[in-house]
Amino acid sequence: MSKKYLMCTAEALVEGDKDYLCAEPEIVIGDLEGPVGTALATLLGDQVQGHTRVFALLNSDVQVKPATLMVSKVTVKDSRYTNILMGTVQAAIANGVLDAVRAGDIPKKKADSMGIIYSVWLDPVILKYPASEIDHTALFQIHRAATAKVIKKAMEGEPTIDWLLENQDKVEHYFHQQGLEGKL
Repeated sequence: MSKKYLMCTAEALVEGDKDYLCAEPEIVIGDLEGPVGTALATLLGDQVQGHTRVFALLNSDVQVKPATLMVSKVTVKDSRYTNILMGTVQAAIANGVLDAVRAGDIPKKKADSMGIIYSVWLDPVILKYPASEIDHTALFQIHRAATAKVIKKAMEGEPTIDWLLENQDKVEHYFHQQGLEGKL
């Protein structure tokens, strides 16, 4: 009997050297025969303007497994933003999911029976850059790495409650600190 994954969650952060090179996914992953499957189907069937939910694809006709539903954290209002999100970032997420399967973080035998709800962040500041200045290779690498990282964290239950309790007073929230320093 294979292990059941009711619902695993995680968040990850991977940053590059430009302000738009930041991926901060939050995911829920679990068996499709549980709450994750119900939520995935509900989200896909309940589309919201500006927050279209789409599957992670290698290309227009090649969906990855486990089924991965991308949900944008940003209200999408611009076709250029949409094309970057549904192009470079979507391809990166799809590849990151397969990387997680290849690494064994998601058991290969569970790839058909699990689902992922992937809350994706693409910084809207990217629209301030001329198209010729956007480094799509770096953007792809950042989102691919963040995808593999967040899946590994979810499947391994990281951070553990013991780590959190031990490090609670050592971890500083970046934007809280910015506020304390009067920078927000």
